[in-house]
Amino acid sequence: MDNLPPAATDARTARITDEEAIAMHAEGRPGKLEIRLTKPLTTARDLSLAYSPGVAAPCLVIARDPATAYDYTIKGNMVAVISNGTAVLGLGNLGALASKPVMEGKAALFKRFADVDSVDLCVDTEDADEFVNCVRYLGPSFGGINLEDIKAPECFVIEQRLRELMDIPVFHDDQHGTAIVAAAGMINACHLTGRDLKTTRIVINGAGAAAIACAELVKAMGIRPDNVILCDTKGVVYRGRTEGMNQWKSAHASSTEARTLSQALEGADIFFGLSVKGAVTADMLKLMADKPILFAMANPDPEITPDDAKAARPDCIIATGRSDYPNQVNNVLGFPFIFRGALDVRASTINDAMKIAAAEALATLAREDVPEEVSGAGAGRSLRFGPDYIIPNAFDPRLISRVSPAVAKAAIESGVARKPIADLAKYARDLSARLDAGVGALEKITEIVRAHPKRVVFAEGEEETVIRAAIAFSNAGYGTPVLIGREERIVATANLLGIPLPDGMQIANARLSEKNADYANWLYARQQRHGFLLRDCHRLVNQDRNVFAACMVANGDADAVVTGLTRSYASTLENVTTAIDPQKDSVLFGLTIMLARRSGTVLVADTAIHERPDAATLAEMAVQSAGLARRLGLPPRVAFLSFSTFGDPKGSIPGPIREAVKLLDARGVDFEYDGEMAADVALDPAMRALYPFCRLTGPANVLVMPGLHAAHILTKAVPRLTSATTIGPVLLGLEKPVQIVPMGASVNQILDMACYAAYGAGRR
Repeated sequence: MDNLPPAATDARTARITDEEAIAMHAEGRPGKLEIRLTKPLTTARDLSLAYSPGVAAPCLVIARDPATAYDYTIKGNMVAVISNGTAVLGLGNLGALASKPVMEGKAALFKRFADVDSVDLCVDTEDADEFVNCVRYLGPSFGGINLEDIKAPECFVIEQRLRELMDIPVFHDDQHGTAIVAAAGMINACHLTGRDLKTTRIVINGAGAAAIACAELVKAMGIRPDNVILCDTKGVVYRGRTEGMNQWKSAHASSTEARTLSQALEGADIFFGLSVKGAVTADMLKLMADKPILFAMANPDPEITPDDAKAARPDCIIATGRSDYPNQVNNVLGFPFIFRGALDVRASTINDAMKIAAAEALATLAREDVPEEVSGAGAGRSLRFGPDYIIPNAFDPRLISRVSPAVAKAAIESGVARKPIADLAKYARDLSARLDAGVGALEKITEIVRAHPKRVVFAEGEEETVIRAAIAFSNAGYGTPVLIGREERIVATANLLGIPLPDGMQIANARLSEKNADYANWLYARQQRHGFLLRDCHRLVNQDRNVFAACMVANGDADAVVTGLTRSYASTLENVTTAIDPQKDSVLFGLTIMLARRSGTVLVADTAIHERPDAATLAEMAVQSAGLARRLGLPPRVAFLSFSTFGDPKGSIPGPIREAVKLLDARGVDFEYDGEMAADVALDPAMRALYPFCRLTGPANVLVMPGLHAAHILTKAVPRLTSATTIGPVLLGLEKPVQIVPMGASVNQILDMACYAAYGAGRR
């Protein structure tokens, strides 16, 4: 189910503050979306081709054959996310304009998870006829319509009429998305408990959009209509009832003597809750059949918590809409991939066969072995098929290649596909390559950190930006931030910002700490033969926050350090390494993670330390970088970059690069690598084809630079010339996890690096 904002959640689920959310939406270009060009429009000729007079040619072709609009325009990959704001999340009728942040967010999820382009449209009317008349004429622009946050019963009328009037998929996600994901979990829960859907009894509490959709879908999947009981605030929806009824409830009225939810649950196998907190009690659960299956999907608080449910019925299997419990019913598992499959076969609708196919694909995926990089995101739980894992993890990169082909296949077989895909296996492989695994892996890292929170020292704790990042670190559930600085200054800054310091946040004053003498003596023992007197060590511990922070971590009083906001990288690293040594048999270097729209995730080394690395250093950097690539879910393809490609043009600089390749040959490493080569050869298949002996089988995702100058130029220029973003440099090769941010880093940059520092602590 769609998650509610923190303002509507309790302290257990809140991972952000309202202030942080508002700041994120406002910073830079307001909102979460923008339009980017897919064709170069640089010269007058480009403009002539893209607009007048060239654009007339595709217009005439489309006029003769409307189907070619999918070939010449964005229509085939464009979904409209449309709402009138009458049921925004769980916040009620906020109106069309106030729904826009949610609709932008939905569009962002389409792009992030399935590479579907979306436009949000907020229709300012609560009249169903006016809404339908507005939307029905938008068909030529879009390949599909995703309806969102429209209250019942109008949502039923609107969806049905639009499906009848339009020849593209119309899908109300609040209804069907929840139903599909819950149905997937139900399939697996029935599998674990040995139930047959044909004889299973289910009670659905709530009679709104999602509940009605659940009732319709489970019946379409094989549960007998007589075995489905629907309840609302007035009790059981039974045949003959007149109070609080409408045509959609009446369609699911039961022939039963039960009149209350408690009575309906007697002997029931499955409970679907789409109602309110506390609707189900422990006594009610005791009335259900053996091994009851519970989907308590009310948000933000379920009808009964898993803890209370397990206490009353230890034999139950339970799912909720929350991410902090096992088995989250999350709509993002459904709608992006359903539309992906529907768009790719140009489906005219999304029918029951496609919904069931999506549910079955999700269920099947949950029964398979979970990749290690996904399993690590399980918030401390083992992601292995069983009572606590009946629904796939939302970060599983296989979702797009399993759900979308299943939906496409069902569309083809049910006759609603206008462009059938002949080779569905190839289609699945193409989908796997469509998304950037690195981005998903970075999200998995945050989940791993939440599951194993750490104490991270924010060395420059008096800085406003650092205080904001530390508060965000705590609110995100990453662990305990320790701010180094004067408490009165930190508290005063927080008060001025109007942001309360979270409970558990710690403040350490380097000058007043009771650990000073211990740290100074320990540091002196390390440095006394390297030009340091005892008084030098006392001065450093008392006055240098980076040294004090490093001593904390080195002595086990904290897990990791993030610093660098106010000092250069080189001087900060010098301070830190006074107390923390490089790892044995490793190279200390900086690696920048670049996230680019077209090329995906690319790792660049070294971007921090080695001005002109020798062959052995280059080789070791390649090995360590390849290891990080694997942890990010990327199959390492390492390119040693140079101005020269395999000896042309000649020069002295490529010498160490060629030697590094030979060193890796001798080590017999288990990843792809080659060099020396120019950047275009490393990244462009057409250029690489000129060198058939090149060992790389695809674009390089690890670029080992020939020197610090080239690395800096690349990573500093590219983000300002393109839409790419960077993380880092991530510092690799220290015995203890320390991350150094660039001077003037933003709150998000500091937060990202603090999270990665905590992740590094968890791996040691």
